[in-house]
Amino acid sequence: MSCSFAASPLARREFLNPVCGSSRFISPGRIYQPRSKCEISRRTFVFRGIVASGASVIGSSLITEPSPGMERLPFKPEGYNFWTWRGHKIHYVVQGEGSPVVLIHGFGASAFHWRYNIPELAKRYKVYAVDLLGFGWSEKAIIEYDAMVWKDQIVDFLKEIVKEPAVLVGNSLGGFAALVAAVGLPDQVTGVALLNSAGQFGDGRKGSNQSEESTLQKVFLKPLKEIFQRIVLGFLFWQAKQPARIVSVLKSVYINSSNVDDYLVESITRPAADPNAAEVYYRCVW
Repeated sequence: MSCSFAASPLARREFLNPVCGSSRFISPGRIYQPRSKCEISRRTFVFRGIVASGASVIGSSLITEPSPGMERLPFKPEGYNFWTWRGHKIHYVVQGEGSPVVLIHGFGASAFHWRYNIPELAKRYKVYAVDLLGFGWSEKAIIEYDAMVWKDQIVDFLKEIVKEPAVLVGNSLGGFAALVAAVGLPDQVTGVALLNSAGQFGDGRKGSNQSEESTLQKVFLKPLKEIFQRIVLGFLFWQAKQPARIVSVLKSVYINSSNVDDYLVESITRPAADPNAAEVYYRCVW
């Protein structure tokens, strides 16, 4: 379901474990234009379990089994840095010096899901990890969500915060945002790494279907359908944000279940406690 660049095993090893004395950074030779066949609907996202689990499938982590003693990004309940974008508060982390690398999390995740990657990459690069609008420590804005919102956010983040050519690393939904941002701003993106990337998040047929709705559908059936959807998704969201449920889901997808600790669980439950989180969830998935 992805139109992503697939990095070779060698590229992945060198990205995470650069050879001493080498300044080489692995990046894709080209970026593919997104096409309609890469599209995935919101409902497919939900019922395949990516959304209903309350967390990204792999927790947006490149390293599922960190070496003993590996440095971890300190957890800050108040967050790290904030940037105002289109009137909304956006959270991001920045560490290290060197060529910029921008980490973009997946659905239901945050910058804290890169907790082991940030300190390791910061030894050689200037690392940014940004929370997409509606997720993590960024504002839970009540807007109409689609992938282009996050694409625009990443493009402006590169222009206003990073301000120099960078490599984008995206997981799941963040992978699609990274890809389309790179297409929209090629002069400022030197490479893209996609990790289990999703396709376009939305329904390209939505606009044409609206014109075919009858009066009965608009006045009676559509409102009833929305009420039903809100009840069902409200229950799913409430269930998904329970700590016990989050622990269960994460342990089923993490290779090393010992990484499912209080830090990781709180990085999911804290944003989910926001008063607007349930509404954002509804707007994102339906």
